[in-house]
Amino acid sequence: MISALDCDVRPGSGLGIFELGTSLWNVLDLLRRLQHSFPQVDVKYDTDTSSMTPIVLYIRPHLELLFSGKQQRLHTIILRKLRVRDPPVTLRYKDVTLSSPEEVLKRVFVSRTFGPTYPYHGDNDLRSDLRYPGVWFSFEEDGMGDGLKGMQTEDRMQEVKRVIVSQKERDGEDRDALGEPAECPAMDGDISRAIVKVHEGVALHFFPSTTPPVHIRLGETTAQDLTMDLGPPNRVHYKEDERMTIHSTAYTSESSEPSYFYNYFQHGLDFLLSPTHVVIKIILHSNIPGSPLFQRYKRCNWEIEGRPEDDEDDAPPRKRFYDRFETISHFLSPREPPPSMLLDRTDEEEALTLPSSTTRLHGYDGIILEVSEASQVVAVMLF
Repeated sequence: MISALDCDVRPGSGLGIFELGTSLWNVLDLLRRLQHSFPQVDVKYDTDTSSMTPIVLYIRPHLELLFSGKQQRLHTIILRKLRVRDPPVTLRYKDVTLSSPEEVLKRVFVSRTFGPTYPYHGDNDLRSDLRYPGVWFSFEEDGMGDGLKGMQTEDRMQEVKRVIVSQKERDGEDRDALGEPAECPAMDGDISRAIVKVHEGVALHFFPSTTPPVHIRLGETTAQDLTMDLGPPNRVHYKEDERMTIHSTAYTSESSEPSYFYNYFQHGLDFLLSPTHVVIKIILHSNIPGSPLFQRYKRCNWEIEGRPEDDEDDAPPRKRFYDRFETISHFLSPREPPPSMLLDRTDEEEALTLPSSTTRLHGYDGIILEVSEASQVVAVMLF
């Protein structure tokens, strides 16, 4: 028996345990820990545009969570099938019970609780819905009802079929249903973007946007610096496989002590540290749906910065995680792409099967790109 779903609605902010602006990585991690309460979760996305596709989590039978394509952040929450009793759902607003197995939520009670609102001037089939800042009550099960229904006289006893929570619109404009959520407290402490400079390191910009950036420099930043700037890592992993050191020109170990990784899954970052505890490699993960490492790391919104055209150029050229490999490769080296190595991350995961499990490693001067079969860069490695 699945436990009952008891949640409060917070217009413009969230619903139950879900907060608008939260990352996909955090939400899936939360659902994994609460598997007894949410045993069935389906992840849907467009495989043709996997790097920038909006992602929908279907939490059967009541919830749909829509995440934005770039930052992978919770944009919209939909609560539906309020009358389905497996499991039963109770919806509250402040100290008022809106809907429960014993109480049917109807138009008149919504109006009585939330007060009057402006009419919505959208599609005909949606004009009868009640929209308030940050919350929307719909009387159609899937929003695809007959357009003529919106022209009929509104029934005070109409039953609410869906409750939609999104951020409040600004300046009287509707927020893009597939756009990015505005900056909000749920994002605080997360990386907003990572500016990659080959041979140098990475500048990490955080939410809120007033936070000064953190600079991680190859050959300079220490393990202590990382802990001070980013907090303790999620995991420390000692590097036993040294087969790739032949490709490194920046550092050659003469110590019997092993190198080790600091893994920051919550930031989409790995750092390889030398036996002397200095950063010698930085790995940034794109968290592309369908790739072998999807959801192991949060998306790191990286941008590779090129050389400015002159000393006064304050907008140097950049290539971003969603650009195709061919575009980034030409940016890094206008010549033909270098030879690549095949990598299958499922070799040691016998229970894991993916339609596209292999990637290729393309090495350039100071940087390696891990590329999927669909020409998406799933990870960047600086050394």
